Amino acid sequence: MKVLIVEDEPISSELLSQQIRNYDKHIFVHPTLDSVKDTVDFFRSGEEVDLAFFDIQLSDGSSFDIFKQLDINTPIIFTTAYEKYTLQAFKVNSIDYLLKPIDFKELCAALNRYRHYHQRPHTYEEVLNHMQNQLNNSYKKRFLVKIGDNYISTAAEDIALFYADGKTTYLIPSGNTRRYIIDYTLEVLENKLLNPRQFFRINRKFIVNVDALSEVKSYVNGRLKVLTAHPGPTDMIVSRERVNDFKSWLNQ
Repeated sequence: MKVLIVEDEPISSELLSQQIRNYDKHIFVHPTLDSVKDTVDFFRSGEEVDLAFFDIQLSDGSSFDIFKQLDINTPIIFTTAYEKYTLQAFKVNSIDYLLKPIDFKELCAALNRYRHYHQRPHTYEEVLNHMQNQLNNSYKKRFLVKIGDNYISTAAEDIALFYADGKTTYLIPSGNTRRYIIDYTLEVLENKLLNPRQFFRINRKFIVNVDALSEVKSYVNGRLKVLTAHPGPTDMIVSRERVNDFKSWLNQ
């Protein structure tokens, strides 16, 4: 088995190479490539490998730029320093994402999956479609809340906002002024359960649904004030350090 590592950080490359050999000493690890250009040249030269590990950010661009220049049929496992809640959403059958620093058990699991890999060509578009489908299917679809002795189930997309009051977290459905207690913290909601394209945490207390926003206004000290059809319990102010990310989120 021949493996290629595409990585622009020598320490990360050496660590990954050693971990692969610890998994199976018979695996041949090709000398590391550290750029989009070198990787494109490698595959265009006709050289072949059984599996490749691609860091997402390389010395001269994104590894996704490689796919824009040529079709690669080799199975790819991406490595990245992106947040874990995002990575876990990108799990597909034989193409995986590993978070840096790479955990050896997760690497072994990825390599085990590869060994069951059917040698079917995967285009760049197929990879993205697989990732997006898995991403969309991984978020929480509904939230169950209790009202007296009864329970109601609310679809995630129908929730206007989540907010924290002390140690208690509430949700407010769209078109409803009532609030309902849920058993999740904002951290868990933000990092594991909610689709980040749909929901954004504007500060320590609020997560808002993009479809619930009615207006966004300038506020003091470079901050923004968020308005929804049914106001939250207090003013919803986008913290200054989140303003740029919030604007990008609105503009996605």
